[in-house]
Amino acid sequence: MQAPQEVTAAGPVVGLRGVTKRFPGVVANKDVTVDIWPGEVHVLLGENGAGKSTLVGMLSGLQQPDEGRIEIDGAPVTVTSPRHALSMGIGTVFQHSMLVPSLTVVDNFALGGPWWKRPDRGGIAVQIHETARRVGLRVDPNALVSTLSLGERQQVEILRALMRGSRCLILDEATAMLTPHEAVALGELMRRLVAQGLAIIFITHKLNEALAYGDRISILRLGRNVGAMTPDDLRAATDAENTARIIALMFGTSTQAAAGPSRTARDLGDEVLRVEGLTSAGRVPVKDISLSVRAGEILGIAGIDGNGQKELAEALAGQTPAAGSVRLNGVEIGALPVGRRRAAGLRYVTDDRLGEGTVAAFPVATNFLLKDIGAAPFWQKGVEKPQAILAQAERHIRDFDIRTPGTQTPVGKLSGGNIQKVLLARELTGAAEAVIFAKPTYGLDVQNIRATRQRIREAADAGKAVLLISTDLDELLELSDRIAVIDRGTIRGTVTNDAAARDAVGRLMSAGADA
Repeated sequence: MQAPQEVTAAGPVVGLRGVTKRFPGVVANKDVTVDIWPGEVHVLLGENGAGKSTLVGMLSGLQQPDEGRIEIDGAPVTVTSPRHALSMGIGTVFQHSMLVPSLTVVDNFALGGPWWKRPDRGGIAVQIHETARRVGLRVDPNALVSTLSLGERQQVEILRALMRGSRCLILDEATAMLTPHEAVALGELMRRLVAQGLAIIFITHKLNEALAYGDRISILRLGRNVGAMTPDDLRAATDAENTARIIALMFGTSTQAAAGPSRTARDLGDEVLRVEGLTSAGRVPVKDISLSVRAGEILGIAGIDGNGQKELAEALAGQTPAAGSVRLNGVEIGALPVGRRRAAGLRYVTDDRLGEGTVAAFPVATNFLLKDIGAAPFWQKGVEKPQAILAQAERHIRDFDIRTPGTQTPVGKLSGGNIQKVLLARELTGAAEAVIFAKPTYGLDVQNIRATRQRIREAADAGKAVLLISTDLDELLELSDRIAVIDRGTIRGTVTNDAAARDAVGRLMSAGADA
């Protein structure tokens, strides 16, 4: 194991110079220039799809920039692999643990060593103890990784990066899987590490974490570095002022508001969905939420990601227990299980397309029916009717323009946009009365974003009540009739989508962040 290298403050440890990265149909990063200084926590802040993960991929050697360059200590380099990145002092701790659960801590540290030599477990264990003591951690080298909490696993990965000589440590959405107590402990650890001269890149979409932990903040939006706040900037302003400036950069300035909403005014129908006092547990508990959506209306839910959006959607869909009232067309459905809510006409388009929305190994045709297994006309008296299943699959593929080799192709082999079309075909057809969309365009290319937004419009135009949960404010302004702001599981307020909506939503988000 390599000892941590000494750093100096003579210049930035890592620099990005005009970095651009393209993928088919999307520019993930465009002309990004950033300096990473030793002794600082540099926050890269941005919503999902802002380009943060792509920057991490290039710095850690998983991807190469199409334009621009990466510099280490001022010298241009080509980072060809994660091992190469480590050799130059760049260590990455990803959001999801890269440790092998069935191995001990010390054996995980030994991975990647010479295959012809027996690992020096005793020596590695001593180094683990010494490094942990130096940064104020307690780690048992002989502990089985599967017995550790997520926070403890993260500490192990940080130690491994330090022992491999990291001078710049990248923490990618490091608090996403942590409890609040573990997140606080991570913040304290970052302060200790930068006090010893380490440079830390902290990737997050959570504004409160950026202000709590960051010495310097760069804001990404749609792949571009749209603004930066230096240590002097952050110290010179109050938290409220910094919050307002960051939100303006993340979601666009008030000068964009003049264009007004994209949806045309029209008459709405009767109330379809009414929620009163909805309260549920979860990582971000939902607290006393009340809302209503009329036929043909799109109610947008705005907010910084991780503020109870997922918990709200799952509580409404019946996937998690919740107190309060949920009424569909005047009928109480709050006590019904998922299947009966769906039968009543409440549909949910999840943002987790492969993990929750589909079964990757199942054919496209079967994924259309995941929530109707055993139901007529696809089954009769327990007997599957292949012709009915095939006919529906062919109809959905045609009507929703799903690009697939065939109805029996495993859905996991399709592109993200086509998997989303499978979900839309399943949830928007049949007896749908109200539809909950959770971040429906996240991770899609431009063409599929447009297609998905058009489907949402068509659902509302057909008289369905639409609840659109999105972290893309431009998307909400384009589609919604009204926009509510959620913060820490609570609705802070609701505004009409008019020419002043962008500023009004920004003020509600700022007020929530300061509360």
